[in-house]
Amino acid sequence: MSVFSLAAAPQAVNLLDAGSLLGAFGALGIAVVLFAETGLLVGFFLPGDSLLFTAGLLCVPGAHGPVELSLPQVLIAAVAGALLGAQAGYWIGRRGGRALLARRSAGRLREGAARAEELLARYGHARAIVLARFVPVVRTVLNPLAGALDVPARLFTLWQVVGGAVWTVGLVLAGYALGSSVPNVDRYLLPIVAVVVAVSLVPLAAELLRARGRRTAEGDNS
Repeated sequence: MSVFSLAAAPQAVNLLDAGSLLGAFGALGIAVVLFAETGLLVGFFLPGDSLLFTAGLLCVPGAHGPVELSLPQVLIAAVAGALLGAQAGYWIGRRGGRALLARRSAGRLREGAARAEELLARYGHARAIVLARFVPVVRTVLNPLAGALDVPARLFTLWQVVGGAVWTVGLVLAGYALGSSVPNVDRYLLPIVAVVVAVSLVPLAAELLRARGRRTAEGDNS
């Protein structure tokens, strides 16, 4: 049976668990999850990094995981989901972002737009769009906000494709390389995924600490 076909899950699917998602939906689940995480603001909680790395591990022949995956299919699904999601998020922001930010009830979203503008101004559009792929939550928010902030469509498309391809292919191949070099790597699947999640949160934690430091410094100078 192709991994692109939906499989009947014996138990409820845990959206926060990469193994559960892959076991239930295979490569199709990768495309759907990455589309939601990078294109829809409601997808910020989805496990993009750990999903890609785990999928790479499960592509190794002989791996005993929740499902056996095909590396070409995983790469195609991952790249397609990430690129289409980011582009959809950008156009959602381009068409309705300003109206959404103007609503009084969208205070947190307006604050996020201010931070996105700061990020874009600090690193430049190209670098910010690429770097955002590797930071959980930021990769969800930046795409719609880039559209709302009128980042040129051609520039956004070019660099989101570069960032999306490097992020997806890099993590999948990293998982595949580890699985190919470590015998019976599936025995250590949960600890490995936990480490991947922890490492993926480091850039977000560092940015939060820098932002807190800037606010403290501004308060001391006022």
